[in-house]
Amino acid sequence: MINVELDAQTFSSGIAEIFYNRCTSCHRTGGIAPFNIGNYQEVVNNVGSIYDAIAQDRMPPWPPDNTYSQLLHSRALTSSEKSTLLDWLNNGMPEGNASETQPPPVFPSGSILGNGDLELQIPTYTSAATAMQDDYVCFSVPTGLLNARKIRAIEVVAGNPGIVHHCLIYIDETGNYQTNTSGQCTGPVGDSYKLAGGYVPGTVPMVFPNNPALRMGMSITAGSNIVFAMHYPSGSGGQQDSTRVILHFYPEGTTGIREVIANPVIQNWAFSLPANQITTVNASQNMPVNISVFSVFPHMHLLGKSIKAYGMHQGDTIKLINIPKWDFHWQGFYVFQNLVKLPSGSTLYGQGIYDNTSTNVHNPNNPPIHVGPGLNTSDEMFIFYNHYMPYLPGDENHDLGAMVALNLQEYFSESPSPIRIFPNPFDNYLTLDLTMISFSKQASIAIYDTQGKLIKRLDNLSPEGDKIIHWDGTSTNNEMVNNGVYYVSILVDGVTHLHRAVVKM
Repeated sequence: MINVELDAQTFSSGIAEIFYNRCTSCHRTGGIAPFNIGNYQEVVNNVGSIYDAIAQDRMPPWPPDNTYSQLLHSRALTSSEKSTLLDWLNNGMPEGNASETQPPPVFPSGSILGNGDLELQIPTYTSAATAMQDDYVCFSVPTGLLNARKIRAIEVVAGNPGIVHHCLIYIDETGNYQTNTSGQCTGPVGDSYKLAGGYVPGTVPMVFPNNPALRMGMSITAGSNIVFAMHYPSGSGGQQDSTRVILHFYPEGTTGIREVIANPVIQNWAFSLPANQITTVNASQNMPVNISVFSVFPHMHLLGKSIKAYGMHQGDTIKLINIPKWDFHWQGFYVFQNLVKLPSGSTLYGQGIYDNTSTNVHNPNNPPIHVGPGLNTSDEMFIFYNHYMPYLPGDENHDLGAMVALNLQEYFSESPSPIRIFPNPFDNYLTLDLTMISFSKQASIAIYDTQGKLIKRLDNLSPEGDKIIHWDGTSTNNEMVNNGVYYVSILVDGVTHLHRAVVKM
């Protein structure tokens, strides 16, 4: 991704890129945010809310402390991006030359990865959330699988992205879990249920490494059900949703797949949170064997204040995750930059701080009452899920940033368009042909990844000049991108054209 210089003083010269990279995935038509940030005027119209959110570090939502551990897909502003935005806002928000503004990212309404091997969908559901109360419901859907399979990717597609705050996907190997629309179901708990993946706005599908150096996958047994744990936020009542999950399997007979285990490795179900007190809850787990950790998913409810997980081995600290300001409304799986080794004989620790006082604006009880562990949102939980597997020498050296790219390389058929993009997939260079359309101003072209992050801006095309341009698969820093899916955004006379391109080097 291109680095925005600190002296970017206009929207067109660099400010737009920061907003597009960090904000637009939620602040867009069909997104979960309350207003759009897709162009200069939309930023100006919402400047008060934007300034406060940036200055107070409330947005973009990324609870983990990035200085504690290295995690993929961070949405957080860097210190330079934050200061650049605040300086620009304080200096009158100059637009600059509008014709030089990069094309905005365009987010697809459907799947990123394309057709999978199994697609399951919840029944059409009308949110029962109120102006003051969120709605938490769980749907159990049979897979119909007659044989066990190995999952290589999980993609959740929100049926109504404007109201789906998050969705957690569990595998119910018993096939007996019952749908629960009580409004208080945050997901099944027990050894029979595996937390496989999930969705929050701005995240990407869960894709396991699949190459000769490291091939990972999750088993799903015959007769299993998939449980959707859905969260619909306050104010969404009366709106409908039909979220689906798409599972991609390895071909039967594929060898060398290392089994990924998804379990609550640290948990405590015996704590007590007295009213009007701030309480620390701890848990620990000894590691009898060497394991490699792929991801971490910490979980608390509304009284949570902070949460941290780390390992200790022979006096050394192995940092997993630190969330200094817990936010129940923004949680999910966090994938590590590299597999984290937890050696045999190490101890894994978890620490959570809970604020059960009236100063906690999220406290569901006024006045505060004693709270204990439980499954309802008004109860509390202290649990860390992990994706992990038995350790093999060299695991910690694998760069997951390259390996978990969206590299399924499905072929996408595009809607008819006067702009031709070929070959697709491509392994040398991609040709963009605009000769079939006429335009009066320069056509600007940008390449984005599936998170809406700018990869590269291509040269503008003049109406009078050559209308063919090539992309060689490199980023702004002239580094080859990972195999996977990318989006070509072309702005022509105020109209944005979107094409998907698959890199297969």
